[in-house]
Amino acid sequence: MRDDKPLWVPSRAAVEASPMHAFMQQCNRDFGLSLASYHDLHAFSVAERERFWTSVWEFCGVIGERGTRPLIHGDVMLDARFFPDARLNFAENLLSGGGASDALIFRGEDKVADRWSWDRLRGLVSRLQQAFKAMGIVSGDRVAAMMPNMPETVACMLAAASIGAIWSSCSPDFGEQGVLDRFGQIEPKLFIACDAYWYGGKLQDVTAKVATVTERLGVPCLVVHYAGDASAVVNRTPGAKALEDFIAPFEARPIEFTRLPFAHPLYILFSSGTTGVPKCIVHSAGGTLLQHLKEHRLHCGIQPGEKLFYFTTCGWMMWNWLVSGLAVGATLCLFDGSPFAPDGNVLFDFAAAEKFAVFGTSAKYIDAVRKSGLTPRTSHDLSSLRLMTSTGSPLSPEGFTFVYEGIKQDVQLASISGGTDIVSCFVLGNPLQPVWRGEIQGPGLGLAMDVWNDEGKPVRLEKGELVCTKAFPSMPVMFWNDPDGTKYRAAYFDRFDNVWCHGDFAEWTEHDGIVIHGRSDATLNPGGVRIGTAEIYNQVEQMGEVAEALCIGQEWDDDVRVVLFVRLVPDVALTEELTKAIKNRIRTGASPRHVPAKIIAVSDIPRTKSGKIVELAVREIVHGRPVKNKEALANPEALDLFAGLEELRV
Repeated sequence: MRDDKPLWVPSRAAVEASPMHAFMQQCNRDFGLSLASYHDLHAFSVAERERFWTSVWEFCGVIGERGTRPLIHGDVMLDARFFPDARLNFAENLLSGGGASDALIFRGEDKVADRWSWDRLRGLVSRLQQAFKAMGIVSGDRVAAMMPNMPETVACMLAAASIGAIWSSCSPDFGEQGVLDRFGQIEPKLFIACDAYWYGGKLQDVTAKVATVTERLGVPCLVVHYAGDASAVVNRTPGAKALEDFIAPFEARPIEFTRLPFAHPLYILFSSGTTGVPKCIVHSAGGTLLQHLKEHRLHCGIQPGEKLFYFTTCGWMMWNWLVSGLAVGATLCLFDGSPFAPDGNVLFDFAAAEKFAVFGTSAKYIDAVRKSGLTPRTSHDLSSLRLMTSTGSPLSPEGFTFVYEGIKQDVQLASISGGTDIVSCFVLGNPLQPVWRGEIQGPGLGLAMDVWNDEGKPVRLEKGELVCTKAFPSMPVMFWNDPDGTKYRAAYFDRFDNVWCHGDFAEWTEHDGIVIHGRSDATLNPGGVRIGTAEIYNQVEQMGEVAEALCIGQEWDDDVRVVLFVRLVPDVALTEELTKAIKNRIRTGASPRHVPAKIIAVSDIPRTKSGKIVELAVREIVHGRPVKNKEALANPEALDLFAGLEELRV
């Protein structure tokens, strides 16, 4: 395929049948406009935010009282408030469906399969809500979960949200300290955990971890049966109850939904922990709901009853994005475990069997399928699949080509990018425009996204910082334990005044598409999973052999691989045995995803005059790029140790 022609062009019939087209025509009728293209619609959505977001509320059928004011203080990003008079409940909007049709379809590798009707889901949410209330959980309390991506997790979140409690989750492969670094900060009222989980065809026991985390958090524990022995975990964990015993006193009844302000906290998500313990990012119920409805209904074109799948864990914001699909009446297809267990066909088997309309995954997964030699286009019936989305890391041009040559020719491929910070996307697909090789289709509706240079000027056809110049509903409410907003402002607004700076290097294309060139900070992103260097340091530097460490992401084979440099104590060498010990410490203390691809011993590590190690400078040197502000370093000569290392060429 040649780059001078698009990979995919929507048919006129598909465009006119899309919810986005219907929404554009509604705006034309309501406001006397003549919007005719996505470019027109996006320009309107940014210039007329009050009208646009009110129209999204109405078009998507948000349940609740909207109030009369769509936006106040809109010119000041940190002061802006969307729908300040509104009252709604997030769970009420996700549970508007009912009956015997499928709400959730679950696969746990090839070990577990289950189907949940809307009635079954609502029934468990009702019983959980009653049990939560009986134990004293009220609006504003935190509920933390270390759970697989399974139906019970969705039900627990909805029960918490129905009360106004704040939900936070991670996946069960996190190490003890990784869990405590997150949940220890937010002081949950309840900790929810599974009894075991499957990964790579092997049973992964979490009994000891659940007991330790529960004890350290000092809260009750709810144990959900999945792959292990829930009774054994309960017996090992003081103050624990199995799910069946927890809800036994309660029968399903109509769910009571507490309607709360638009900005009421819904989720606490966590940053990658690059510069210390992860930041606790608080997202609102209204902002999350409205942004996700816009993305699911308009950008993805999801219709009620369609099957929506995303390969994710409960430790990634794409899980939060996925579950919101219930609000548009989609059937969620959940998968937990390895996407290559028992083999690389497992997700495509799932897609073909259940007739996915939307298949979401990571760029790394697409690349892995490409390299494996699989061709789902010829081996699976994917006739129902109309949209494939990719995120986590930039999808290479070769990945774009493979989707059309190896997976399906007539499919919209939407590379998307945003993140935990906004629990949604800044740039993503839309059904009105072509797909070009290597490009994201464009900015999201209602988002004044641009690319700026270091001087704060917009640039075209060159790399710069991805920014957003106007407030939007899914900006965080706050950071937890940041009473004066110092951490929040520093995270996004220190670079440019009154402008959100996202930390991505991006570039506009000649087609008005976007290319993301990776993070502009030190966050690692191997295989599309965000990893914080501090979480690695927390493990490695506890080892007696290691004096200090520095970690970077090296661009490698159309992805990023983690490289760990260690300065060892005197008279210690980096033997094969020590290398294995370091990897094992990281694997068990943080997670398997944190394990570096390369560990290299160096005699010194560069640092600033205040003693802070300089990851970004080392990353630039490794990639053969110039380093700015060497004069800020206490030992600039140490940078020379990282130039031209033979170990980094293989």
